[in-house]
Amino acid sequence: MSDSPLLIAGLGNPGAQYARNRHNAGFMAVDTIHESYDFGPWRAKYQGFVSEGKLRRRKTYLLKPMTYMNDSGLSVGAAVRFLKLAPSSVVVMHDEIDLAAGKLKAKTGGGDAGHNGLRSITEHLGPDYHRVRIGVGHPGTSDRVHGHVLQNFAKADEDWLVPLLSAIAEAAPLLAENDTIGFMNKAALILHPPEKKAKPEKDED
Repeated sequence: MSDSPLLIAGLGNPGAQYARNRHNAGFMAVDTIHESYDFGPWRAKYQGFVSEGKLRRRKTYLLKPMTYMNDSGLSVGAAVRFLKLAPSSVVVMHDEIDLAAGKLKAKTGGGDAGHNGLRSITEHLGPDYHRVRIGVGHPGTSDRVHGHVLQNFAKADEDWLVPLLSAIAEAAPLLAENDTIGFMNKAALILHPPEKKAKPEKDED
């Protein structure tokens, strides 16, 4: 395990009017982690709100940038510089339209796929940080993307959203071990546990 602290940044837009937007899935994920483990109160810092705790005995900071999505890198970059972190100690949780609603993927590095929050962070950190991609589905055409991500999750979405956020939180300690593959696998098992095979009945004599 790394001696360096871990920074988990969830992306979203500040303000009550955005709280339930699909674009705020990252905020929702770090809020669920915050509620699930022994983290301190949220404090205003690094142009966002930060909370300190531990995952698997590794010091962990949760961060919610308050810069609005398109300038997420201002907040994440400020935290990374102050804490003297390498990109490998940073996990960014964000909504992903290129994944079906309820799907979850984790990866390290790569492009930004048109996500303005990631683009801003990459400008400040380079691309070599970890990403947890929370699928919110695609509206079908590119001209509808903006309205789609700034629309609230529907009531019916709670059926997959709540279990997904819980699975992210339950698997989060694996991120403290830099095990993004293990994190993804554990979350998948929580969401889709293998069916137990019924024992064959013994033939009676």
